This record gives sequence, C-alpha cells and structure tokens, in this order.
Amino acid sequence: MTGLRASRIGGPGPIEVGGTGAGYDVARVREDFPILRRQVRGRPLVYLDNAATTQKPQAVIDALGGYYSGINSNVHRGVHQLSELATEAFEAARETVRAYFNASAVEEIIFTRNATEGINLVAATFGRANVGEGDEVLISAMEHHSNIVPWQMLCEASGARLRVAPIDDRGELILE
Repeated sequence: MTGLRASRIGGPGPIEVGGTGAGYDVARVREDFPILRRQVRGRPLVYLDNAATTQKPQAVIDALGGYYSGINSNVHRGVHQLSELATEAFEAARETVRAYFNASAVEEIIFTRNATEGINLVAATFGRANVGEGDEVLISAMEHHSNIVPWQMLCEASGARLRVAPIDDRGELILE
C-alpha cells in the first residue's frame, strides 16, 4: 500500500482506579510521546489538558506525516488513485480500532474530529433515543465544559434530570 501502518501503544491493560497502577507501565507509555521528554521548570512534563489538545505518540506523528506527504486526499469521495489509497488507509485504521476494542464490525467504529464532537454525537443520537422524562444522567463535578452542556441540553429537552457527582478536597469522586 503506502507504507502507513498502525502501531499499538499502551493498550487497555489493567489499570487500578485509585491504586498504584501496577501492571500499567507509565514510563513505557511516556516513551512513545516525544513531547513528554521535555522538562518544564526542571521537571518532566505532565500534560493534563487533553480535553483541549491531546499529545500524539510518535507512531501517530509518523502516520500523519506519511498520510499528508503521500496520499492526502478525500476519503470515500473520489475514484482517482490518491482517493482510493486514502480510503484504503482509512478503512484499515477502522479495522485496527475494531480489533483493538473487539468490536463486532467496523461499522461500529465511528471517527470524530475530537472528544467534544463525539460527546455531542452520543448525546444527540443515543441520548435522544434512550433518555426520557424521569431518567437521570450522571456526570461528575470535574467534567470539562464540553461534557456538561450536551447533557444539560438533552435533559432540558427530554425531561430527564442531570445529576452531578461531587468531588472531595483531594479531587476524588464521592460515590456514596
């Protein structure tokens, strides 16, 4: 094809919520992200603003560079060679994601531009079809704005109640 390939990084291995993270090699995952080699004020960079911009692992940087320099074209929109190659790469990526998450079919895999668009899509489609009067939608007090407004709008339109799980002084969810 074009030399583009997916590379599995990290993975949904065992992560203990509130635990030590045993079984999840954070140092190994950090190695995949070139920007995390930076020092900020003499300490390793820790980037937590992922709702706005997510840092990319080297495999993604390489794949994007290969795409833009080799096959950049419309996906599913043309009959010329570049479009066919771009479509092939796009569908191969969907298959990789399908296999990674053990989805039943590639049609279950939907790419959006970002988390905000994905949340809006879920609230507007699944939410409208399944959330109604008397239902409750639960979010946490630590949500990014983009994960509050779609649920507020859904609850207002459907008659559901939006509930917010509080956090304690350490920033941990209070689940009782």
